[in-house]
Amino acid sequence: MQKTPRGLRLQIAIFGRRNTGKSSILNAITRQEVSIVSDVAGTTTDSVEKAMELLPIGPVLFIDTAGLDDVGALGRLRIKKTYEVFQRADIVLLVTEADVWTEYEERILEEARKRETPILVILNKIDQFSPDQNLKERLNKEKIPVVVTCARLPSGQALNHTWQTTTQVKNELIKLLPADFINPTPLIFDLINEGDLVILVIPIDKEAPKGRLILPQQQTLREILDKKASALVMNEKNLGQAIANFKKKPAIVITDSQVFEEVFNSVPEDVLVTSFSILFARSKGDLKELAKGARSLDDLKPEDKILIAEACTHHPIGDDIGRVKIPKWISQRIGGRINFDVFSGRDFPADLKQYKLIIHCGACMLNRKETLSRIYEARSQGVAVTNYGLAIAYLFGRFQRALGPLNKVK
Repeated sequence: MQKTPRGLRLQIAIFGRRNTGKSSILNAITRQEVSIVSDVAGTTTDSVEKAMELLPIGPVLFIDTAGLDDVGALGRLRIKKTYEVFQRADIVLLVTEADVWTEYEERILEEARKRETPILVILNKIDQFSPDQNLKERLNKEKIPVVVTCARLPSGQALNHTWQTTTQVKNELIKLLPADFINPTPLIFDLINEGDLVILVIPIDKEAPKGRLILPQQQTLREILDKKASALVMNEKNLGQAIANFKKKPAIVITDSQVFEEVFNSVPEDVLVTSFSILFARSKGDLKELAKGARSLDDLKPEDKILIAEACTHHPIGDDIGRVKIPKWISQRIGGRINFDVFSGRDFPADLKQYKLIIHCGACMLNRKETLSRIYEARSQGVAVTNYGLAIAYLFGRFQRALGPLNKVK
């Protein structure tokens, strides 16, 4: 198996003005020279990411952002990118000098409150500044945790103080851990029982990676094994015959969305069937909102505009599901031309009102916070949003059956 992917890591964003010691804090916590440290303001010009195992929390991703008081045209672009980090931050670390609190800190505090993101304030550089007691009292009254430290000291004192900084920050992070990280919404664990047989249908096409399974398939398989159930992996071509030959009926069939029609035709009506993408709609997003978005396919008209959003940046080959197959199926259903924009990776447009519908991938590469942020942005701008699996199930008239397994969850 590969290392823990970013979408499964606790994402901790470090915010602050230039030269407040954000990079020193990151280096102290990770005990590595992850970010360049300098007395020159603005050394960190773009977000720096560091994936690590932070015991006893587990896999985390630290994001060291550019200073919020950056200047010039390029600086404004960096600040925009810095604020975009809020969309995926599970926890915010706000770093400032021990006796300095400005409009920049207030802005981050307000943004964290608005997004209901847990925040830890770090009053840094106590070797140069005395902690502002009034500020500490105010933050304590607002139930905002505070760590007072100095992440960068002369070499003779550095090792011991780095340990203290790490311990203080780690203790506060544990208290702030989101419930979704402690008890994440499962993919399939609660849908099956020990000893069940689960069939995973994995088509082998031009885009299937050689020698490995893609992330949704890996994660689903892991939960099946954790449940002490059995998994049988096959492609769609021999599915019907295989089920007919089984002595034991499978508890559920999970398929890749792009072979929905063939798989649903092959699986008997008394066997549950859904897709990897629909499992991710529940685990990573808001299933009710995404299902509602799929129904809006009935409202589309020729010349409407649809946003296809992909979390990864793979190179499309052949009949790509997001760029070719879904647009073709929708155009055939509508009986006219539909305009499609494709955004991939971290790119996601701020102005969504130009679109009639957003169709997102399963979001296996995003954490739940970023996926929910995208759904929230769509809803706040009055734009319907769904995902690949739900959209395809609706287009092929398999919507209710595909949701059947999830409707059984209490």
